[in-house]
Amino acid sequence: MQVSDADRAKKVKSILVTLPKPENDKSPYFALAQKYNLKLDFRAFIHVEGVPAREVRKERINLADFTAVIFTSRNAADHFFRVCEEMRYEVPADMKYFCLSETIALYLQKYIQYRKRKIFFGKQSAKDLADVLKKHAKEKFLYPCSDVANEETHNWLQENGYDFTPAVLFRTVVSDLSDLKDVFYDIIVFFSPSSVQSLYENFPDFKQNDTRLAAFGPTTHQALLDRDLILDIPAPTPDAPSMTMAVEQYIKQVNK
Repeated sequence: MQVSDADRAKKVKSILVTLPKPENDKSPYFALAQKYNLKLDFRAFIHVEGVPAREVRKERINLADFTAVIFTSRNAADHFFRVCEEMRYEVPADMKYFCLSETIALYLQKYIQYRKRKIFFGKQSAKDLADVLKKHAKEKFLYPCSDVANEETHNWLQENGYDFTPAVLFRTVVSDLSDLKDVFYDIIVFFSPSSVQSLYENFPDFKQNDTRLAAFGPTTHQALLDRDLILDIPAPTPDAPSMTMAVEQYIKQVNK
C-alpha cells in the first residue's frame, strides 16, 4: 500500500470531510477541530436520488414476495419505506429486518414500532449476522441497495446460498463541487470509491501535491491507489478503528 512518507509530514491546519454536515454538533470531527484549532468543513462529494416506484416495478420486484429485508445503510431503509409508500404496500407486522449495524437497526424507529418487530443486527458486516441468518435461512430476502451496491455483502450472501433479491432503490450521484476549485485543504477524508470518482469528475486535472488523503475501508483505499495517489491516513487499523482516531493520530505526529 502506498502510504505517506516523512517528507509529507507537514502541520495540519484544515480538513475537508467528504460527507454531509452533521445535523448536530455531536460529530467527533467537531471535537477534533476544537482540540487542535483546525478549520473544518463538510461537503458531500456524492448524494443519493431515489429510484421511482414505476422503475422498480419494471424490474418485476413484488414486495409481497419477501419475508425479510437486509439493510446495509440508513439510505437503504429510507428508500425501502419510500417505495413501499409509493406502491401503497403495507409492510406486514411479521416482516424480519436484518441490519449490518445497531445504528441502522435503531434508525428503523423512524418507520416502525421497534419493540414490536423482529429486528437483528451485527457489528459492521453481513458476516457478523452469520449465526442469526443461519437460523432464518429459509426466508426470502429483499436486499435494497444503490446502483453501486456493497459487493462484499452481495457476494457473501451469494456464496452462502441465501435466497435474496437485490433491488436498486436509489442511485449514487456525483455532486457539483465547482465552488471548491480554488480551495486548498491539508487533509481530505474519503469514505467510498464513489467519492474518489466524484473528485475526478469535478476536477479531472487534480494534483495531490501537499494534500494529505485519508480513507476509510479497503475499497476506498484501493480507489485512491488506482489513481496513483498517496494514501497518507488509512483506517481502520488495529490502533485506530475509526477515521477520526486515525486522523487524530496523524495530527499528533505532524503538529508537534
